[in-house]
Amino acid sequence: MGIDAASGGSRLDLALVLQPVVRMASEPGPADVVDAVDDPSLPPAQDPPPCLDAGLSNRTWLETNFPCRAACPVGTNAGGYTSLVAAGRYEEAYALARGPNPLASICGRVCAHPCEAACRRRAIDAPVSIRAIKRFVTERYGCESSRKFEEIYKVVEKPRPRLADGQARRVAVIGAGPAGLACAHDLALMGHRVTIFDLAPVAGGMMTIGIPEYRLPRELVQSEVDFVRWLGVELRLGSEIGRDPSFEEVVRSHDAVFLATGCRKGKGLPIPGADAIGVLTAVDFLAAVNLGTPVEIGESVVVIGGGSVAYDAARSVRRFGGTVEADEQHHNLVFDAALTAARTLRRKVTMVALEALHEMPADADEIAEGREEGIELLQRRGPKEIVCANGRARGLVTLRVARVFDEKGKFSPVTVPGSEAEIPADTIIVAVGQVADLSFLGADHGLRVGPRQTIDVDRQTLANSRPGVYAGGDVAFGPRIIIEAVADGRRAATSIDTFLTGRTDEPVKLRMKRFPTFGYDHPFARGDYECIGRSEIPTIPVAGRAGQATVEIGYSEEQAREAGRRCLHCWINTIFDSSRMRGTECIQCGGCVDVCPEECIDLVKLVRLAGRAEDQPLRMPDGSPLELSVHATGGAMVKDETACIRCGLCARRCPTGVITMVGFYRADEAETVAGCEEVL
Repeated sequence: MGIDAASGGSRLDLALVLQPVVRMASEPGPADVVDAVDDPSLPPAQDPPPCLDAGLSNRTWLETNFPCRAACPVGTNAGGYTSLVAAGRYEEAYALARGPNPLASICGRVCAHPCEAACRRRAIDAPVSIRAIKRFVTERYGCESSRKFEEIYKVVEKPRPRLADGQARRVAVIGAGPAGLACAHDLALMGHRVTIFDLAPVAGGMMTIGIPEYRLPRELVQSEVDFVRWLGVELRLGSEIGRDPSFEEVVRSHDAVFLATGCRKGKGLPIPGADAIGVLTAVDFLAAVNLGTPVEIGESVVVIGGGSVAYDAARSVRRFGGTVEADEQHHNLVFDAALTAARTLRRKVTMVALEALHEMPADADEIAEGREEGIELLQRRGPKEIVCANGRARGLVTLRVARVFDEKGKFSPVTVPGSEAEIPADTIIVAVGQVADLSFLGADHGLRVGPRQTIDVDRQTLANSRPGVYAGGDVAFGPRIIIEAVADGRRAATSIDTFLTGRTDEPVKLRMKRFPTFGYDHPFARGDYECIGRSEIPTIPVAGRAGQATVEIGYSEEQAREAGRRCLHCWINTIFDSSRMRGTECIQCGGCVDVCPEECIDLVKLVRLAGRAEDQPLRMPDGSPLELSVHATGGAMVKDETACIRCGLCARRCPTGVITMVGFYRADEAETVAGCEEVL
């Protein structure tokens, strides 16, 4: 249970454990130290399976104490499926990974994995390799495997019961990217008749026309799209909304509309020479090579930017074979005969980034792979001017960057006058952002549009000011990662269904399981999981990375199981038993403090906490104050949840048995996840 205790402007994250949210140890007798109330919004579990006890707990704490799940926009139980892989239960692991994520197979390849950034294991050594483990199970049971769609359908999370045919409504989804596909997927599961419109000749949005094939195979994207079509969704590619049909015609002919057109226009630079021949945006370049559109690239290329799109463009240039004629044979990142024979990457590519290495938004793996492939990276340099000759780009003048962010962390780059340096180049690719193109809406669309030319929506429902029109993904919030767009699509689907039918959802039920803590049969007392290091994801050698060859190989079975064993099982927690009416049996021996290998437990006098509370009131995670009634000889057990490795030693050491290990599970996942711990 995290408690905010501000001191000198810093945040001290403690865990005060009382029944059921906070537990304290005090002298025998009436509890005199707490005012903690169960969360009444959390219904009790019903009909628990064997060894699972129904119970109440604080929902906010439960959600935030599973950091990987809380960080995933669709709420994937990452810890659950990584632990199931460790136990060798791959099919059940796939069910957990695929259940809430319509594009699980794609995310196993290119997800930005916010779950890993939040992983508690990161504080010890390195986060669990969640994305790579997801790829391991989707390759065996996902849409890219030989498994039939009927089998995948069985594990898909059904948002709401399917409507009868007479109750179904017609919904239009404009945009076949991750948000649009996810929305159509869920609406189809609920029984609605869905049509997706997209201007491109292929489905997938920027997943297809923006992400290089060496990162995301096109047949994998197509298999995800095929499953959505198998659900009954109609897909109309090459449909230019705004001309045939118009946006108004789409609105009039459907009961609801979801806009998911993304941000498919690249930003330019407001510097001299930006309109010269040979200057491209990364969005346009990647779309050209992925769709086979003729494009000319010189032998010396500069890419401006430090994000993932910049690296996609730079690494694609290294593989590019110079397709300039429409009738020249090519497929995506085509390479010419000389490149095929040499089996090496060519073209000199220099990346210019405002940021220092630790500030760059690109993923660390992308940076490392780009370095392996010979991309030169110039850090803390900003573009000043594009040098031209006869209307064509011939170089880029840069300035040294003194800082990128101001004191408040806001993007506010400052350059150093007089620090000019010129980089020769005959092609310059700009990767500094993307914007939405709303021209397809027409003049009198009636939608509320924000100052960044994104569609304004309610952040909870994704509804726009015009009834029946919803928007999500990049077109509503600006460029964001794939899994956030998927979450928008799912949220929009339930909002649209509520708008059309009036249906709403019941709160998710939770269940609890108490683990035996005495003896040596406790599941987390086995092995040396806290000592297992993170293994890097295998890749093909640089010499084999020409053309469209997929760079990442993925984990073997042995590697995936070992990676899964690193999970700390954050849904299992030490509970320090106490009661408001009868106190606790704790004798304040301090054994739990002594045995804790991470030093995350402490036994302190209540007067110390009360002293802090007078100056800076202690607060629960929901913001409510923690009320303390001080007894001079009372004590409090303080626990730092962020450092706990769930070893259970404190529970085994406790001579009075008031410390227990309890697992908290969603009711629909309880039997699956709780069962994996029995075979660890």
